[in-house]
Amino acid sequence: MPRTAKVNYHVHASERQAYHIDAGGVVGQIISPEHAVTEVQLTDVRTNGSVSFDNDSVGFLTVPSTVSTFDQVHAWQDTYDQELTTLLRREVGATEAIIFDHTVRIDDPNATRKPARNVHSDYSPEGAHQRLIDILGAAKAAEWSEGHYGFINVWRPIEDPINSAPLGFVRPSSVADEDWLLLDLIYPDRKGHIMGLVANPNHEWVYQSRMTPDEVAIFNIYDNRGKPSVAHSALDMVEDPAINTVRQSIESRTLVRFGE
Repeated sequence: MPRTAKVNYHVHASERQAYHIDAGGVVGQIISPEHAVTEVQLTDVRTNGSVSFDNDSVGFLTVPSTVSTFDQVHAWQDTYDQELTTLLRREVGATEAIIFDHTVRIDDPNATRKPARNVHSDYSPEGAHQRLIDILGAAKAAEWSEGHYGFINVWRPIEDPINSAPLGFVRPSSVADEDWLLLDLIYPDRKGHIMGLVANPNHEWVYQSRMTPDEVAIFNIYDNRGKPSVAHSALDMVEDPAINTVRQSIESRTLVRFGE
């Protein structure tokens, strides 16, 4: 059965565009730049084809966790960080891994962090380098920059299988360089950047249907040796809009170092 979703692509403009995060000092309030709502065809890799981190910068894995509750107390974090470190060593060959952020997203109007419904990747090259310095400090960042490092995200459903707003990815091999544009992220106290993607009929979208809490998506954000970043977005499915179980997920951001 063909699958279709609506996504919010970015659009080229004459001036740099921006997201205003926590606008007006209201936590969770976002003012977005212009989007182009577009229907895209999807390949469900659960039933048709496959992707791998090595070849496509994204992979889907069955990796049960001993953690089931990701509350704000964060008593779970040490255990989960160790699980992610083991995963990254085994699956991508990381020699070191630093888990530096966890974001729980809930598809609810009242949630502080909702699924990101724009086609993007988390860092520009400049932003990735600055993030490296922020995490490690200038001296150690310079040392890591002499070798091979990258930023990799790991995404997992929480509590229930994903029945709405699954996470979709664009195969990097179908993306042209000119499809990317730089976007500002403006916070009350700082400024950052992400990369947005504009629509191209050549884009090949993939996702895995009904992901469970025992499964993860692992995907590349930045690699200083040129492994492609993968654009991603929550998907608003066209064929099954009546399935409205609240989507809950945790997205973990990691910095990894590779051996030579």
